[in-house]
Amino acid sequence: MTINPSDKIILEGMQFYGYHGVHAEERTLGQSFIVDIEIVLDLRPAGLSDDIGDTVSYSVIHAIVKGEVEGPPKSLLESLAEGIAQKVISNDLVASTKVRVRKANPPIKGAVLSTAGIEIYRTKNCDF
Repeated sequence: MTINPSDKIILEGMQFYGYHGVHAEERTLGQSFIVDIEIVLDLRPAGLSDDIGDTVSYSVIHAIVKGEVEGPPKSLLESLAEGIAQKVISNDLVASTKVRVRKANPPIKGAVLSTAGIEIYRTKNCDF
């Protein structure tokens, strides 16, 4: 399968409340998480057919992210992002995904910063 790596679905700034973190306070009080995702897939079939069946629905992507962030607590953002990526990449149409997960106003003693986070990239074996 040859896919144009420039074809992407992008959802930015999805915000959810979750209970992830290493510290007990994070798991008890919870906090806001911001997730951005890019999904590489061939958008040509959907562009030609105008049929949602030829692409991945934004609603499906949002539901996956929401389910992971609002689901069972994880200690690490890395684990949270990996769960999102694995569910997204399991779709047959998806070639790769980039997932960025950030904590809003992270609880780091003595630090003032708006977000702290991680970004991962996962791909299937295919020709680009």
